Amino acid sequence: MTAPFVDLSIHHQPKGFGDRVAYGFVKLLRFCADTFFAERYGHRAVVLETVAAVPGMVGATLNHLKCLRRMENDKGWIKTLMDEAENERMHLMTFIEVCKPTLFERFVIVAVQWVFYLFFFGLYLISPKTAHRVVGYFEEEAVISYTHYLAEIDEGRSENVPAPEIAKQYWGLPEDSTLRDVVLVVRADEAHHRDVNHGFANELIGAPVTDVAPCPPHAELQPNWKAAA
Repeated sequence: MTAPFVDLSIHHQPKGFGDRVAYGFVKLLRFCADTFFAERYGHRAVVLETVAAVPGMVGATLNHLKCLRRMENDKGWIKTLMDEAENERMHLMTFIEVCKPTLFERFVIVAVQWVFYLFFFGLYLISPKTAHRVVGYFEEEAVISYTHYLAEIDEGRSENVPAPEIAKQYWGLPEDSTLRDVVLVVRADEAHHRDVNHGFANELIGAPVTDVAPCPPHAELQPNWKAAA
């Protein structure tokens, strides 16, 4: 399977106070990640994918409750956001197999997840547009990070180990797939989330919604009870 093309030049120029706040916040997160992880991209992915899985679940929950209160259609937002949350969780499960997190990193994961969940929940209640813009910028940075990770692999600074079994099943990768193949499909996923969330932010203010980058196909994971049946 070939990963979809990713346009690395896409960037939403901040427009207005909310966009500038979102962009500045994400740049601050990027600085912290660069300082803490340096070029340990596997460890960086483990922690950041934990954070990345939060917004989709928060957005889906709050949109679900809003639609119940207003008795209106969600226009497909809830499923899109739930799929995003699951996809980011699968990124995490994949990179846990690639790079085993240390005890300290596990502590950081728990702490950061709770802090970010509470922050993002409050932000989404106050300004859903800004919340989606934060995710859009976050995904822009993720595309950049995974592009750097590819360079690390191609230049021999990171070992191109075999792809974990969970990744081969989820993305339908061939048996001889490697870490490089995994990073390519993960980057394509992030580009898709980038465009979807910038599109949601635009839709909320009545601005034009731009094209969305394609994402790789994902296998539907069946629960044990359903598989057994």
